Order: sequence, then structure tokens, then C-alpha cells
Amino acid sequence: MQILAGIYRGRKIRSSSSHAIRPCSSRVKKSLFDILEGRVDFEGMEVLDVFAGFGSLGFEALSRGAGSVCFVDQHVDALKALKSTALQLGVQDSVKVVNSDVCAFLGRATGEFDLVFCDPPYSWHDYNLLIEKIVGGKLLAEKGFLLIEHSTHIDFIQSSYYSFHRDYGMTRVTFFQH
Repeated sequence: MQILAGIYRGRKIRSSSSHAIRPCSSRVKKSLFDILEGRVDFEGMEVLDVFAGFGSLGFEALSRGAGSVCFVDQHVDALKALKSTALQLGVQDSVKVVNSDVCAFLGRATGEFDLVFCDPPYSWHDYNLLIEKIVGGKLLAEKGFLLIEHSTHIDFIQSSYYSFHRDYGMTRVTFFQH
């Protein structure tokens, strides 16, 4: 797993052999960032990466100019990998790694984020809660994007925050905005 573009292009993102963490595929990541590049300016952007895993999406945003990334996960292998990658890239001052249950974090988090990546386990039980806490809870900046990666079996077209989605085999990424 590596960073695809920006100042850290080609640099490796630390991972582990844990099968409990499902990283975003390079194909999906490339497509997402191609879509985002036409819609946002990464320069100085505040990014939140929940269910961060190894941080592939957050580190990619940082490489493309984001000002800071807050990674949230509670898996010990993910936390170690996130800290190791931040150290390896020399971006510890731009990265915050939070060891927390995502719903608990979202319930107490303050501030606004320009871009939120959310990649819960495909067996996740309450996507609407995540959407409400992030978009409805004012964590997402007025012109920001929330991206949720999930199974194609789930559809959010009826959500008042739905913007559009893209399918990649059995994976769907839905974009939400105010």
C-alpha cells in the first residue's frame, strides 16, 4: 500500500498482517481522489478519517496538501501503523491519532472538517447514525464532503445529505454534502 500522488508519492503506508482491517483498494482510492480533485482544493484542508485502519485515505489527502488529518480507530495494529507512517513521513505535527470507538468519538468531537472519510466494517449496523453525527452534528464544514465506503447492497439515495455514489465491484462509495 502506497501513496499515489502529491509530495509523498510512492511512499509506503505501514500496515500489518491483521485480517481484521480492510484497507481501501488502490483502484478505489485513485478513483476517489480523481473525483475529489475536480471538486475540492486540498490545500490546508482539515480531514477526519474514521475507521481509519492504516490511514491510506488520510495520508493520501495529506500528501496532496491537506493541512491536518485526524485518524480515529481502536484496533491496536491500526494505531501502531498510523503512528509509524506519520513518523516515517515526518508529519507528526499534522496528524492526530485517536484511540477510540468511532461513535463515542463522534459524540464528543468538536470543530469542522472539510473532508471526512468513513470506512466502517461492511457488517456495520447503523450508517444513518454515522451520517447524522457527522453531517447533522456539524462536524462537516458547509462545503465539505463525507465519503462512506460500504457494500453495494446499501443505498442512501433517500438521505437528505446524499450527493452521488460510485460503484467498484461489490464496493460502493457514497458522497454526502450539506
